[in-house]
Amino acid sequence: MKRIAILMTVFNRRETTLRCLRQVAEQHYDQNNYSIDIYLTNDGCTDGTPEAIKEKYPLVHIIQGDGNLFWARGMRLAWDMAAKQDYDYYLWLNDDTHLFKNAIDMVLAKAKETDDKAILVGATKDESTNECTYGIIIKGKKIAPNGELQEGYGMNGNFVLISRKIFQLLGNIDSHYHHAGGDIHYGLLARERGVPVYLLGDYIGTCDAHDKSDKWADPNVPFRERWRSLNLPNGMPLGILFYQQRTFYGLPTAIFHTITTIFRCCFPRLWMALKKKT
Repeated sequence: MKRIAILMTVFNRRETTLRCLRQVAEQHYDQNNYSIDIYLTNDGCTDGTPEAIKEKYPLVHIIQGDGNLFWARGMRLAWDMAAKQDYDYYLWLNDDTHLFKNAIDMVLAKAKETDDKAILVGATKDESTNECTYGIIIKGKKIAPNGELQEGYGMNGNFVLISRKIFQLLGNIDSHYHHAGGDIHYGLLARERGVPVYLLGDYIGTCDAHDKSDKWADPNVPFRERWRSLNLPNGMPLGILFYQQRTFYGLPTAIFHTITTIFRCCFPRLWMALKKKT
């Protein structure tokens, strides 16, 4: 029997988290040949989330965070714990991703088809508009499923299956990241190491798009607040930006993107005017 570890990190979204866990429990897949365990990082919840999980889903492995891990480091911690048991597969799952009942069966079928040699990403769509919200980005554009596997590397971490052999090659999520960027980095690392990243042919569920307005680039926000927001873990920390760009694109590109990000934060109206002209 092959074993799957679902990796999650949560913070103060009790009902959302419980809905996600219920949908995992309702999945249709071959339980004679696959088993599922869940490793969930509680990153300092104060709304009763871990208590509710213990009551309704006592087999979930809850790892305690301190409230400062955010997504990337919370997922890294859950993965560290799961990896001690040497699972066949590790499935990243965001708790606001609402799974269709065939999601896990679909991704496991494609894992078998690709001989566990590819990272498999599931796309989500908006519940009301049916527009693609998360999955894989190619040249700045979200790619909707088309019935076939599509290759790309700008992957979102909502629903991602990684086999044991790929984990042994690429390791855990890079420890430099607190929140955003760790999933993108992993996809870029996969490309560098020759590991394909595929978008599944059909949607695996729904997830409404998060508000994409960047406070650090909003001209209506005072500069001091913009600068503070830029360097928050869930903003666009300059050190992390520089690290990712230098790692995959070289020093000149890293310097260029760091400077343009600072410019955008300092002069957002001018940046918007310049973008309109291009």
